[in-house]
Amino acid sequence: MHRREFLKSVAALGAVSQSSAGMKAFAEALAVQNALPQAAPAQPSPVHAASVPGQFADVTAARGVSFRGRASHTSQKYLPETMGSGVALFDYDNDGRLDIFFVNGAPLADPTAPGTIPRKTGPEYWNRLFHQKPDGTFEDVTEKAGLQGVGYDMGVAIGDYDNDGFADIYVTGFGGNRLYHNNGDGTFTDVTEASGTGGSGWSTSALWVDLDNDGRLDLVVLRYMQWDFPDIWCGEHRDGYRSYCHPDLFPNAAPLVFHNEGNGRFTEVSQKIGIALPGKGLGISAADYDGDGHVDLFVANDSMTEFLYHNKGNGSFEDAGLLAEIAVDGMGNTYAGMGTDFQDYDNDGRPDLIVTNLANQKYALYQNNGDGSFSYASYLSGVGGATLLHSGWGVRFLDYDNDGWKDILVAQGHVIDNIELTFPQLRYRESMMLLRNLGNGKFEDVSASSGEVFQQRWAGRGLACGDFDNDGRLDVVVTTNDGPAYLLRNETSTRNHWIRLYLVGHTSNRDGIGAVIKLTTPAGAQWWTVSTGGSYCSSSDKRAHFGLGSATEATSIEIRWPSGIRQTLHNVAGDREVRIEEPSA
Repeated sequence: MHRREFLKSVAALGAVSQSSAGMKAFAEALAVQNALPQAAPAQPSPVHAASVPGQFADVTAARGVSFRGRASHTSQKYLPETMGSGVALFDYDNDGRLDIFFVNGAPLADPTAPGTIPRKTGPEYWNRLFHQKPDGTFEDVTEKAGLQGVGYDMGVAIGDYDNDGFADIYVTGFGGNRLYHNNGDGTFTDVTEASGTGGSGWSTSALWVDLDNDGRLDLVVLRYMQWDFPDIWCGEHRDGYRSYCHPDLFPNAAPLVFHNEGNGRFTEVSQKIGIALPGKGLGISAADYDGDGHVDLFVANDSMTEFLYHNKGNGSFEDAGLLAEIAVDGMGNTYAGMGTDFQDYDNDGRPDLIVTNLANQKYALYQNNGDGSFSYASYLSGVGGATLLHSGWGVRFLDYDNDGWKDILVAQGHVIDNIELTFPQLRYRESMMLLRNLGNGKFEDVSASSGEVFQQRWAGRGLACGDFDNDGRLDVVVTTNDGPAYLLRNETSTRNHWIRLYLVGHTSNRDGIGAVIKLTTPAGAQWWTVSTGGSYCSSSDKRAHFGLGSATEATSIEIRWPSGIRQTLHNVAGDREVRIEEPSA
């Protein structure tokens, strides 16, 4: 049987994939499939020259950033307390310097009555906007901007939904979400009610993406579960051993999809377009995995099958997770999917997937085979061995040393605050992880040699990337659960060159989100899908960053805009930011 035909037969199990019997059948089918002849893997480019480990420095205090996320822990062990909140790196005032937006929680009563919608009660619970000044330090402009927030918030998504040239902010949380329109003068207006994007329930990660290539950004919002402050005791009935309940105890929740109508209004269309499977969504990322010109969506679900929504190109989507072999891990098991990113790590022109999860599960790395399917690459890549005893949340593919290969950075920390009592080999607070791409399909853990921050243990959650000091090296902001945020400056010593691309769409959405960029140097080609989404509940800089290695220029830069327009630039000098406008044809 041909591999593709076999996969189609396996996909028929999808209707029962979320039941124990269905998963058993799928695992058995996978065992049979593994005995079939496998397609030859794509041959990676030659291994890059040796480079030094990363070097990241904590500059939080030096840059004037002070933020502490509030989870409001209670004796009841309510699940929202475990989640933490996200962060965004973006330039809200178009001054060429990245600013920071932090999401924050709200107070919880102990106990909290069912039906309660938590609300912020004072400045310690505010969301925070930090504006970067010309000297590189940050100032808190939250009140001036009008972004204090309302409820128990968790996620943030950045995108220019009205194509006016100013980035807008969408904030998710428990009990409803908020859309803030950027007025272009340093202030924002809450347009949630007028836009129709409030939603309900418990929302986590969200993503701005043009689902139908009409030039306007739509909004996909994940919801975690149906939950309402239940009085349930989980764990042992003795002091100190009460634990947070497993997600399986609660019903799944379907996502929300808001279609941008172009007049400041959105229409909820999840059922209409087929992005409506009830899940336990925590992370979402987007890329055109099959190269058909239509963006697809990956959803990281907690303790159930993962979803891959294939864009059929006719305004509708279908879940291809089982067919593509990303619904489970290499052994056919589900896992606690939390953070995700969707980029091409092996430079073969096909976007790959990374998904973080809990300790004893191994982070899931899926290599795109180019035939609509993926290979579970955690074992052969070294990612599985490096992550077995770790729990990950925010994650990004990023080229920290500008050698032309995307590395992996993860914010880590367990979900259960007393996990050491029952599993002494695990830790609630963990150091961050940096996995260096060796260029041959393998990664090595260079965390221990990448700076003091990788020796510190945090309950890491959100993670956003962007070059906040514009020195050509990607920096990071990390949030922790009920703890401080950290601004990490990339000080890696390298002679490698770089280039940063600032795309401006005209027929396409102004941010260029969904554009696929192919950059070529004498060493080979790299690809990048423009997006502000991915990670966990966070939003990264929209600018596309490429490491050039020893090359001082890009031989060519080819862009496939969401509109379908193709554009090529030749011999583009590096070590600078280049603004690229979408042509009219």
